[in-house]
Amino acid sequence: MSSNFQYGANAFVNGIRLHYLRFGGKGHPLILIPGITSPAITWNFVAERLGQHFDTYVLDVRGRGLSSSGATHDYSTDACSADIHAFASTLGLASYHLVGHSMGARFAIRSAVMNPQGLQKMVLIDPPVSGPNRRAYPSQLPWYVDSIEQSITGMTAEDMLKYCPTWTLEQRQLRAEWLHTCYLPAIIQTFEEFHSYDIHQFVPQIPVPTLLMVAEKGGVILPEDEKELQQLSSQIDVVKVPNAGHMIPWDNYEGFFQAFSDFLGPQL
Repeated sequence: MSSNFQYGANAFVNGIRLHYLRFGGKGHPLILIPGITSPAITWNFVAERLGQHFDTYVLDVRGRGLSSSGATHDYSTDACSADIHAFASTLGLASYHLVGHSMGARFAIRSAVMNPQGLQKMVLIDPPVSGPNRRAYPSQLPWYVDSIEQSITGMTAEDMLKYCPTWTLEQRQLRAEWLHTCYLPAIIQTFEEFHSYDIHQFVPQIPVPTLLMVAEKGGVILPEDEKELQQLSSQIDVVKVPNAGHMIPWDNYEGFFQAFSDFLGPQL
């Protein structure tokens, strides 16, 4: 099958350079926000499928990939979330869907409440439900710090086995190549805000129909978390993806797309 990748580009958004990859180029616009240490390019294999149905934009969140990085920028949840709607506005996307994985799902929630203009539907893929006085996020900070520090000096797919033992060779090669672009202070701040920033306060204000996608084996979202989120917002529907950990499309590619069903319109 031929690729529907269109191009990579940069937009000047909120005083920074925001890099993105575009797939498909036709259909309703869809913005994809990856997780804490996932540059946009690592979601190419997902964006290719989405690009068959949507005009798909995958963002390098600030401090990741080819977007602006360094000590002078703000990497807070609010700043990163504000970039999403500003990006849509800069590109003239008057109407769009928002899909976020993990960290990206938390940013999607905040963005939807902060700037709901143009947002039609939202998909939250296994977002961390940690926060003040809540259960900690299952992953540990040293896992991120150690792997990023090693990637800065250079690492191979074989080295990456230590951190991602279930991933394929191709997946590990790509992560080993790009992980060094994740600015460590930004990653640390995001991880800390998983625990200090109360994303639940915004859930009752979610303005659009929302699909919460839960990894059956992820351990991030438990049944009681699903119940709480649905109690907080009548906008939320829940679907579980079997045989998948937190990185759902890496573990169960077809199950991931089946979980969308027709929520966004076409069957994916």
